[in-house]
Amino acid sequence: MKLTKKLAALLLAAAAGLLGLSACTDDSGPDTPGTTTQPEKGFAADSVIGVSLPWLGTTNWAEASKLLDSELAAAGFKPTVLQADQKIEVQQQQIESLIEAGAKVIVVGPEDGKSLGTVLEKAKAEGIFILGYDRLLENTNAVDGVVQYGSVDTGREQAKALLAGLAAWKGDGPYNIELFGGGPADPNAPNFFKGAMEILQPKIDDGTLVVVSGQTTFQDCATEAWSADKAQERMDSLLATFYSDKDIDGALSPNDSIARAIITAVQNSGNTDPFPTSGLDSDVLSIEWIAAGTQYSTVDKPAKDLVAKTLELIKILQSGKDLPAGTGTAKNGVIDVQLFELPPVAVTKDNACTVFANDAERFAAAQC
Repeated sequence: MKLTKKLAALLLAAAAGLLGLSACTDDSGPDTPGTTTQPEKGFAADSVIGVSLPWLGTTNWAEASKLLDSELAAAGFKPTVLQADQKIEVQQQQIESLIEAGAKVIVVGPEDGKSLGTVLEKAKAEGIFILGYDRLLENTNAVDGVVQYGSVDTGREQAKALLAGLAAWKGDGPYNIELFGGGPADPNAPNFFKGAMEILQPKIDDGTLVVVSGQTTFQDCATEAWSADKAQERMDSLLATFYSDKDIDGALSPNDSIARAIITAVQNSGNTDPFPTSGLDSDVLSIEWIAAGTQYSTVDKPAKDLVAKTLELIKILQSGKDLPAGTGTAKNGVIDVQLFELPPVAVTKDNACTVFANDAERFAAAQC
């Protein structure tokens, strides 16, 4: 039986309607069940960029805060730079506030690298990019990359400088030393210690170095919250307990403020001989001590270079491009995180003027 022209036209119209409905269904919005909204790549050049740092109690963090604020603003972004005063819950609240403020990128120098997963995952679900600054963000998949100085390399540089200082200031060994580590909540601190022990352990094994207290694990040597006061108290105790009848020749120190605390404890004990320690952060006061022959070394991790690398990555994300490959990866307990690492530099009196040639304040402190 043949279709009439009228019936054929009706069928063709119905078919067209079904095709149109199908097309609309394929282009459904984010509220349609079964679909997922993917954040668009790129964002406005004047977007809010959030920063949460752990504290401003050491030179490197204070400099980072000022530089991140000024450099982000100079690049056309709207920076909101916060610091958590070493309080985990404050940092969690700060990141919440940056999410509410509409930040497109949040840069985090964690107080405790293991304690921010929930709030970072909330930020990531909002399409916000997460960059770690100077410390690894752990136990979360909500991290796009971490900008830092090589932490194991930093420890190696500290140990090599300590050995050089012992040879220069104490002559031939064996040498009696003690070991200090950084704050256990800081994911860099165990790596500093690990790198240092790669250099020092063979010298302990062959008798060149003697750790008189026997305290050689990171757990034994860690300094809670990087507190210089706690480090000085521990050094006072070590001297009273283990060195009543022998001399101490030097100490591994994880940063400059702890180095100065160790040296002060030794001086207070009546030992005014040159006392070599390592250090970190190129504190201006420690550079003055290095110039005066009181502290042997520090390790330079210039904040300006770390901030410049962070800004470079933010601009790449703003343009809509993917981040480039990093210098390596680190396991954070959930994923392998892309690292963008810069090389640390050991500084002594011999090279301070070269290292700080473009840093007027430190150049002057080094008495160049």
